[in-house]
Amino acid sequence: MSRSRPASRWLPPATAPAAIAEALAGALTPSGDQPGKQAVPLAICQLLAARGIHSVDVARRFLRPSLDQVESPEAMIDLPRAADRLARAVERGEPILVHGDYDVDGICSTTVMTKVLRGLGGVVTPFIPDRITDGYDLGPAGIAAAHRIGAKVVLTCDCGTSAVESAAALRAAKIDLIITDHHLPGGALPEAFAVVNPKRADCPSVDKDLAAVGVAYKLARAVVARCGGDPAAVDDLLDLVALATIADVAPLRGENRVFARLGLKQLAASSHPGIRSLLRAARLDGKPLTAGRVGFTLAPRLNALGRLGQAIRGVELLLAEDEATANVIARECEELNAERQAMNRQMLDEAMRRVEQLDLDATWGIVLAQEGWHPGVIGIVASRLVEATSRPVMMVAVHDGVGKGSGRSISALDLHGVLHDCADLLVRFGGHRAAAGITIEAARLRAFSECFNEQVRSRLTAEDLVPTLRTDLELPIDAIDETLDRGLRHLEPFGVGNPGPIFVSRGVKVAQGPRRIGTEGVKLGLETPGGSLEGICWDGARAKGLAVGATVDIAYKLEANEYQGRRTLQAVIQDLRHG
Repeated sequence: MSRSRPASRWLPPATAPAAIAEALAGALTPSGDQPGKQAVPLAICQLLAARGIHSVDVARRFLRPSLDQVESPEAMIDLPRAADRLARAVERGEPILVHGDYDVDGICSTTVMTKVLRGLGGVVTPFIPDRITDGYDLGPAGIAAAHRIGAKVVLTCDCGTSAVESAAALRAAKIDLIITDHHLPGGALPEAFAVVNPKRADCPSVDKDLAAVGVAYKLARAVVARCGGDPAAVDDLLDLVALATIADVAPLRGENRVFARLGLKQLAASSHPGIRSLLRAARLDGKPLTAGRVGFTLAPRLNALGRLGQAIRGVELLLAEDEATANVIARECEELNAERQAMNRQMLDEAMRRVEQLDLDATWGIVLAQEGWHPGVIGIVASRLVEATSRPVMMVAVHDGVGKGSGRSISALDLHGVLHDCADLLVRFGGHRAAAGITIEAARLRAFSECFNEQVRSRLTAEDLVPTLRTDLELPIDAIDETLDRGLRHLEPFGVGNPGPIFVSRGVKVAQGPRRIGTEGVKLGLETPGGSLEGICWDGARAKGLAVGATVDIAYKLEANEYQGRRTLQAVIQDLRHG
């Protein structure tokens, strides 16, 4: 089986009446009393219109995100009650345990609440369980930590929505439990002092897409208001909010867009020694920070602590007040990330060999399990297998008769729903539509594999398994210029919920190449009226057989390449079709 992605079906661009884009372009063009302001190109307005942005007011809010677009924290159910209790704990000097999850969202949420509560004078201890020995969520390790410090309040970040038994244990011990989370409830909510989760069915807040760090940010604002603190102390943490929102692949629309856009600016010039050390270690200091660079370069280094080490070290890094302390932990992140990458490569090779032995005509939902796989990296490998097979994948690491699994899905399938219908075979499960985790007895893995495949087959059609490539706008290749590139920057940050536009240009002539770059990519020159536009195709198999003078249709993203002080545009080719 080739590791090149299967051939994609190009989805035609969404369309809106031409008059809408033209009206937006007219209204968003600066008037004579706004000298120096750049007009928004028509192509950008066409993209806005195709994404459902039809009014000038909505377009302006989208193009200029600001904190006044964020809904009041008081609109979220149980948040006022949680803020009151935390303010009271701060005032009385009651010990507070802030219990996070071991990914970037959990680490940053824990840091936000710890810094804010300590800044108000609170007695706060951060805690994150060990992925291997303690497992996910608020459990015995967290309860023991609460007793150890004499906590009167336990505040969870990015977990707790399913912790029914632990909530009962804390209630029996007369410890108030405040849950802040964003995971979809799988059943009855725990009986806690407060459950702050926008995905609660009875929560009236408008934005349901927040990462856990967005919930923490809102709670922090409310606590600061009650304690008479400075709200700027919370806004100073928007770099952490952006980092976690992007790392958790939260949709970059609505309030998340505000957090990501403002936080990325802050991240590049962060006042936090831990962030600065992390940027230096990742060789990102001084470079423009995009959501892509944060998600694929910066976040994995912080995530490596929770995958292969101790996630609490990530909190210590972000809480560090001096460069020396931060540098030590940043180096630790770098070493663990290199170890994770090597482990990924080995596990991916093993998993791909297993997949090659499957009958993919009959196997629509893939379950792979093995003793010795590390549970901290299986989710990354599952994502790669989904790309290679266009099928939902569940990877399970088995140890001492218990499997811990991480799954990723395709866009057409609700993975959480599939697991719900396999729940009688699982010890526990959680997650959402695109990604989920399970715990399972090893003896039940065969039955689960069969059930998983049956449930997937019952929900999908053969057409759902054909990968699709969303395209946004068809343009002649000579429309690609710096003006378009500048306009695209107003649409950033790009990610889930606001994907980077994919353009289609047809009948493009190959002027140079192709020549190999890296292990699988190729570079080629594309002929334009103004000269050659560089094209990069990271899946070199797509360009096989191309020669100078060949004509192709290309689907691509437009990116700027900066090298040795020179900035050029390049087409990052997502797919191409030979003419």
